[in-house]
Amino acid sequence: MFAETLFPTRCALCDAPGTVLCDRCARRLPYIDATLACPRCGAPYGRVQCTECNPVLMAPFGCKEPPWDGAVSALVLTEAARRVVTVYKDQGERGLARPMAAIMGRYLPPAWLADEPAVAFVPATPGARRRRGFDHAELLARELSWIIGAEWAPLLAAPRRLDQRRLSRTARIQNMRASMRALPGATIPPAIILVDDVCTTGSTLMAAVEALREGGAHTVYCATFART
Repeated sequence: MFAETLFPTRCALCDAPGTVLCDRCARRLPYIDATLACPRCGAPYGRVQCTECNPVLMAPFGCKEPPWDGAVSALVLTEAARRVVTVYKDQGERGLARPMAAIMGRYLPPAWLADEPAVAFVPATPGARRRRGFDHAELLARELSWIIGAEWAPLLAAPRRLDQRRLSRTARIQNMRASMRALPGATIPPAIILVDDVCTTGSTLMAAVEALREGGAHTVYCATFART
């Protein structure tokens, strides 16, 4: 209480005191229209003909289509969405995990939940976790699992790779290849919702999904807070 008096909680976007994401700013976020989005990769306008997960763009990944069974994102990665993500994971405002997960939860198709999936996450690199003091995707997955009443499951070992944010599309693909492994000793459930904060090229999610498939997962869905 004393700490809140000295350092009141403020909105990540407008800096108004009271909450980490005020209702006014939450309403104005760049939400994706799920009726227009691609059901396979979550691209905002890919419902009829997707420009993101077609065979031409998938070719650099060595496949004709994404390896997951479905993917959704809640927001387009505009400046506002990017600000929320940055305040959360790089400025350590962990309180944003719950409202972010709640927003993500509204985008999960009911058919996904019918499979009774476990909620897993794309783990941060050891260096990123040390720098931030926590694993941002892990916390998002914990909150999402609580919101939808699903099992939370750490299934992937922390990758050792370069930070993806400074790399080109081609470099991201090469960086992620074979960087993911199932956690030794983990029991991989048949159905999984894989959580991450942002989807850019999709290379991180693809590597994680392939590792889960190799570990025995039958159905893998992907959910992110925002995407480019």
